[in-house]
Amino acid sequence: MRDRRKPLIRVRDIMRTDFGTIEGIATVDEALRKMKSLKTSVLVVEKRHADDEYGLITSGDIARHVLAKDRSPDRVNVYEIMLKPVISVHPDMDIRYCSRLFARYDLVRAPVIEECMVIGMVSPNALVLDGLYQLL
Repeated sequence: MRDRRKPLIRVRDIMRTDFGTIEGIATVDEALRKMKSLKTSVLVVEKRHADDEYGLITSGDIARHVLAKDRSPDRVNVYEIMLKPVISVHPDMDIRYCSRLFARYDLVRAPVIEECMVIGMVSPNALVLDGLYQLL
């Protein structure tokens, strides 16, 4: 009898390893400049110390909390509008479970954390276009 299970594709197989980081004390103006230079819409907010947690700031956060409220990007700090703590995933997680996590919590990005360090980022696009495509 043949094993008909689909191949296991892990988050590490599809995650992006090129991602930007920023300190929470930075201004939204600095975050925008970094996003533009890296051609990304999300940055990982670095930990302040070992017992801290990672955060995320997205262009959507900036639109909701700065642009829509007519606040000045050079007078708002990243820590004021970032999402923290973030839901993270382990690099060895099956992409099917990762996709369920994204659906359940309506995530747009998640940092991939191994040994307390961010090693990549995963998105629904990567899960579908890079992960599901391999299963076909």
